[in-house]
Amino acid sequence: MELLLLYLTSLFTMINPIGSIPVYTNLTAGMSQSDATKVAYQAGLTAFIALVFFAFSGQMVFSFFGISVNGLRIVGGVLFFVMGYEMLRGHALPFRSQEQKQQFGSEVAISPLGIPVIAGPGSITVVILFMQEAETIMAQIMLVAAILIISAGTALLLASGQKLLDLMGETGTKVMMRLMGLIVMLIAVEFFFAGLTPYVHKMIGIN
Repeated sequence: MELLLLYLTSLFTMINPIGSIPVYTNLTAGMSQSDATKVAYQAGLTAFIALVFFAFSGQMVFSFFGISVNGLRIVGGVLFFVMGYEMLRGHALPFRSQEQKQQFGSEVAISPLGIPVIAGPGSITVVILFMQEAETIMAQIMLVAAILIISAGTALLLASGQKLLDLMGETGTKVMMRLMGLIVMLIAVEFFFAGLTPYVHKMIGIN
């Protein structure tokens, strides 16, 4: 149960569903409520498929390119820290660019909402790392379950996004984003040093 909680909290902070709501409301402006809700559910499904795919194909990618898990931890830690810093400053995440906001149409649920707003670099890196560390089938099932829960929860949050923003108000939204940013930065530090430690041990000759 603790493992499932770790997966849920890590994915929630990296995906940051609340931070995605302004992007969603902007992209679906002018749509009817039913169409906007459909977009939210399709975006959640797209993110779920993408994250599960990367989780199970991570080992193959590592083998093909000769990528080290510890190297990915270090890069992931740097990436998470930058993302968390931007969130702590109250800014949108770096990969949620203005160009993404200009994309609008029938495929908006797939891109940019599903990928990369929900299933972005941070969440993809997290699921790859967690799947690499999953030593049992049960742990893998828990990870898939966590991806499903967070994807579905994100879709529901987006579907009721405007109501949630009105309820929290501008100040509440800013406070939540900064809190999530702090959590992401803490996760980043743990990832970075977990990846760096084996390299340091190798350099100084510690097995």
